[in-house]
Order: sequence, then structure tokens, then C-alpha cells
Amino acid sequence: MSFVYTFEGYELNETIYNINTTYIPDLENIACVTGALSPTAAVTLCVVLIAIFLLAIPGNLLVGWVIGTSRQTLTPSDVYLFNLTIADGLMALTLPFWAAATIEGWVFGDFLCKFLSLIREANFYTSILFLACISIDRYLVIVRASESLRSRQKMCSRILCAAVWALGGALALPALFNQVSELPDSEGMMCQENFHLGDASLWRNFTRRFRHIFGFFLPLGAMIACYSVTIARLLRTRGFQKHRAMKVIIAVVIAFLLCWTPYHVVLIVETLLRAEVIHYDCALRKSVDRALAITQNLALSHSCINPVLYAFVGVKFRDKMTRLLPWKARQERMSGSKFSRSTSQTSENIGAVL
Repeated sequence: MSFVYTFEGYELNETIYNINTTYIPDLENIACVTGALSPTAAVTLCVVLIAIFLLAIPGNLLVGWVIGTSRQTLTPSDVYLFNLTIADGLMALTLPFWAAATIEGWVFGDFLCKFLSLIREANFYTSILFLACISIDRYLVIVRASESLRSRQKMCSRILCAAVWALGGALALPALFNQVSELPDSEGMMCQENFHLGDASLWRNFTRRFRHIFGFFLPLGAMIACYSVTIARLLRTRGFQKHRAMKVIIAVVIAFLLCWTPYHVVLIVETLLRAEVIHYDCALRKSVDRALAITQNLALSHSCINPVLYAFVGVKFRDKMTRLLPWKARQERMSGSKFSRSTSQTSENIGAVL
């Protein structure tokens, strides 16, 4: 192939090409750019994030205050629930920044992009792991109750909490690769994942698989296994408390599945799309990106649901909260206890975790 180079009107090669040929781009090979959210979608997403923040912070603060000021010895479930409120509270504290970013773009700099992403992701997965710990503890208390086991549980619970925080931090490490980048057509800046170590696809696929397994499938498996055996035991138990316990357990599992499963399913699809296991299509990529934004915020909403499911519906928590309110405590002493105790060991164990 010969080329033509001209300088001040002089021809440098005898072969001439028509340089006015119309260029037709190959749309299949151009990078798919999703761009910014539409104004309506951005405002809706912002309102949802602020609503989650306003519900999650007071709820988790109240639960943490009641557990932290309790004069009774904390059970392992109390310890896990207290750490769960910390994880949910820290995650909720980052929401105003992401809410502002949906409207104005990311204006908080590269450091906060990495730091807030790390906080959000760490507590994202730490919250799931503590939910699994609570399910295991309820299984041990109701199904395999013994005094020696309880004493070992109390000693191990704090060690397990430290391990959960360490694993949650490890699962969040890919957030350190987040950086601020410019949206197309000068639509603003965004904080997003950007790998720079060797093969980006290899690193992304490795970290995604690690997070799917340890941050969702294993905790989900533990919850389903433990709660299934627990419900089977409750069905053979006499007492009015078993019905309340089963309702709480079913609500916990359903809420977990509704909040977390859509996000991880979409994230798996996005991973397969990047790995070209699913045929790449720009329209599909844009749909997946929108679905990720929706399902991620659905998962974040679990931080304001947790206090309701694990605390406010429980007789034990309400009793502790009543004792912290002087006027309520006086009313309780005057009217007497509302709840009767079951004589069976299993019923007492049910009451200990409700």
C-alpha cells in the first residue's frame, strides 16, 4: 500500500488517493458508553438513597444504644446484632455522598472515591456475614442447646466478629481500584471501578467470584440450612412463642432474598458479559448497568430493614428498651409482666433469641 504525503502543495508520491472518502464507523467495535442517568432517574435515585439514610441511621442507633446500655450479659446474638448495627450504620453514612453524586456527579475527589467505596463495600459484605452468624447462633441455641455450648459460644463470638470484619475488609479491597473518571460528552465525573494490574478482566473475574462465593452464596447457604433445621425443631415444639419465632425467621429469609439476590444475579450477568460468555450487546450492557444501579440500592435498603427484623419485632429487645424508658418501666411494674414463661427448655431458648 502506498500513501500520499504533501507539503506546501507538492506531491511526494505518484499514487493519489481520494482523502474525501466518507468514514463509516464500525458500531460493533466502538466501546459502549452508557453516559449519565436521565434527570428523572437521577432525582429518583437520590431520593431513594436519602430515604434509606434517614431510616437506617436512627434505627441502627437505637438498636446499638439499647444493646450497648443493657445491664444483662450479652448473648452471642446480641454481640452479632450490635456489630450488624455498626456495619449498617457505617454503610448508611456514605449514602449522602452517593446521593449527591447522582445529581452533580462525583465532586469529592479521588481519595474519597476510594475511601467511601471501601467503607461501603466492606460493610456491604460484613452485614451479610453477620446475618449468617445470627442464623448459626439461633440454630445452636434452639436446636443444640446446652450450658457448656453456650459458654463456648460467648467466648468464640468476639473472635468470630473480628474474623468477620477482616473477611469483609478483604472482600472490599477491589474498591481501592475505584477512581474518578470523566463521563462522555462532558456530562460530569463519576467514581467507578478501574483495574490497572495486568489483565484487567482476569482480576475482575477473580475478585467477583471471590465476592460472590464468600459474600453471598456461603452466607445464604448457612442461613437457609440453619433456619430450615431450626423451623423443623420449632414445629415439634409446644408453646405460643414458636409461631412468633417462625414468622420472624421466614421474614428474615424473605427480606434477605428480596434485597440481595437481584443485585448478585445482575452482577453475575455483568461479569459474564465482560468475560464475553454472554454475547456482548451495547443495549444489553446499558440495561445491565441500569439494573445494577437499581438492585444495588435495593440491597442497601436492607440496612434500614435489619433493625425492624432483628430488634423491634423481638420481645426480648422491646423488653430491654422498655427498661431504659423510666415511664414505661413504671407502667410495667404497675401492670405486671405481659408475657408468660414456658416451662420447656426449648421455649426458654426461643425466648432468649427473640
